[in-house]
Amino acid sequence: MSHLVINGAQGGNTQGADAPNRIEINDFVKIEDQFSLYIQALRATFDASQTDPISFFQIGGIHGLPYTQWEGAGSTHPVKGSQWGGYCTHGSVLFPTWHRPYLALYEQVLQQHALDIAKTYKVDQQRWLSAAQNLRAPYWDWATNTVPPPEVISLSTVDIITPDGETTAVPNPLLQYTFHPIDKSFPSPYSHWKTTLRHPDNNSPNATTDVRALIEQMRSVQEDITSSTYNLLTRVRTWPAFSNHTPGDGGSSSNSLEAIHDEIHVSIGGRGQIGDPALAGFDPIFFLLHANVDRLLSLWSAVNPGVWVTRGPAEGGTWTIPSNANIDANTNLTPFWDSRTGFWASAETTKTSKLGYSYPEFNGLDLSNTSAVQAAIAKYINQQYGGSSAFISFAAAPPATLAAQPAAGPDSTAKLAAGAGSAAASVSHPFASRGGAAQAATQSPQTQSASNSIQDWTARICFKKYELGGSFAVLLFLGEVPTDAALWRTSPNFVGSHYAFVNSAAEQCANCREQADVESEGFVHLNAAIARLSGLSSFEPGVVGPYLKESLHWRIQAVDRTVVEASRLPSLEVTVSSTRLTEEPGAHFPIAGDPHYHRDITHGRQGGARTAQA
Repeated sequence: MSHLVINGAQGGNTQGADAPNRIEINDFVKIEDQFSLYIQALRATFDASQTDPISFFQIGGIHGLPYTQWEGAGSTHPVKGSQWGGYCTHGSVLFPTWHRPYLALYEQVLQQHALDIAKTYKVDQQRWLSAAQNLRAPYWDWATNTVPPPEVISLSTVDIITPDGETTAVPNPLLQYTFHPIDKSFPSPYSHWKTTLRHPDNNSPNATTDVRALIEQMRSVQEDITSSTYNLLTRVRTWPAFSNHTPGDGGSSSNSLEAIHDEIHVSIGGRGQIGDPALAGFDPIFFLLHANVDRLLSLWSAVNPGVWVTRGPAEGGTWTIPSNANIDANTNLTPFWDSRTGFWASAETTKTSKLGYSYPEFNGLDLSNTSAVQAAIAKYINQQYGGSSAFISFAAAPPATLAAQPAAGPDSTAKLAAGAGSAAASVSHPFASRGGAAQAATQSPQTQSASNSIQDWTARICFKKYELGGSFAVLLFLGEVPTDAALWRTSPNFVGSHYAFVNSAAEQCANCREQADVESEGFVHLNAAIARLSGLSSFEPGVVGPYLKESLHWRIQAVDRTVVEASRLPSLEVTVSSTRLTEEPGAHFPIAGDPHYHRDITHGRQGGARTAQA
């Protein structure tokens, strides 16, 4: 039987790179020829029959619904013992690497359409053919700017150069996908939504995307996302702790890549398709989001050379992997064929150039010189994401305010988006000068020891992810919590959250029924908020502990923003730890000591630590 072999996009050239760059979406929309081809190519995948294996619908459906075989991978039914109907490997050590050939498939199909379209241009055809050769799927760096550009979230049409050489306004495929038809496997309310929606304003067939709610929520999580990303890249050193949100990684106190990804999915989508793993692949923003997940995999790997996929449990399994299986770097990444007879495996995916793409951060580097690459990428990470790290001066902390937001629309979206990334660079740290950012602010005497170390305060949030039967979030606050839940995310006292990214149709998903005890773990780093809100002048336990015991609060909110009583999530446990971070000569990043848990801070409250013992 013939199968579609995934090689990724081919050809093209980026100076100083071993394959053409994927480009950040805010820059990509300004590249006239590539953006024009991308929009037309994406539209071509939309227009293809939903039975075509390389249609947008079929590619999106690999992730979850409609839970069918793709390109002959596996049987016509899920393997016995699997508890998840899709091919995606959420919650396991294969989460980052499974998505790598998945994005390459999407990119390969887009480029083929772009090449066909380029051949129809009547003016300067060679320019368009070259642009098609260089075309790669753009990424959305949500750790720098959580609000995507208007071309992604609000513009119903975009201006492109069409084959006749004219500038033409065309329907914007990045905004939504229109089902033709709605698949019969979709549960309510998706079964009567003709298009994908983000933050739908209601559950009726006439629901529309609430752009203002989307922007508001994405702005509210910027500080948390930037901080989590920086700590992921600089403090997580083992593959289990890096790769997925399942607890048991040996004591990490920073979020995994998957946990941060979960927050982005639910924050950008609300109760829309992108906020539900069973339908997320049908929203075109999925591929922008996951291209950045893949980019962070590349950055993390560069500063942790030699660390790759380790053996671990399948955590519920997939269409082809039984739930009780053990998986590793040689496990087949189904349904992605690397030949007519075999599949990609994680061990084959360490180099992005093998799949035909690269990232700009690696341009000009000698990739054979591991230590030089490590130093260069570490410098970039400090510069790009280090502004909200644990090394914070109380004097430099920004005021607890959130800018007023104008009514949503194309113009206001751009204005709101323009300020959304400010948290990423608002406060510098002792390592920033190594990354080319502003020099560090001076710490107060109480926070700086002779060894230039500081206590990093973190809240660990753990719960059974399927306990509520849908996606939800646990929100943390320092200080008073607004009585009106609609104001929670815009409150200056909101400091971060951890999300359950969960199939909303539990009755269709054996994973949700049979994996009722599966836990999800996430972390919120508190130093920036303590500096901003507490009025304290020290991060030492004797000072911060009593403050957090009085001021740290949490609330639970469903994906539709309704309030969930804490009694409905009995598995919830919020605990607080402090970890000594030390700046050492020659180190790229702060050196973390062992975390010390201050369980007494939350013990005795609903959802607090089970015991008061440290």
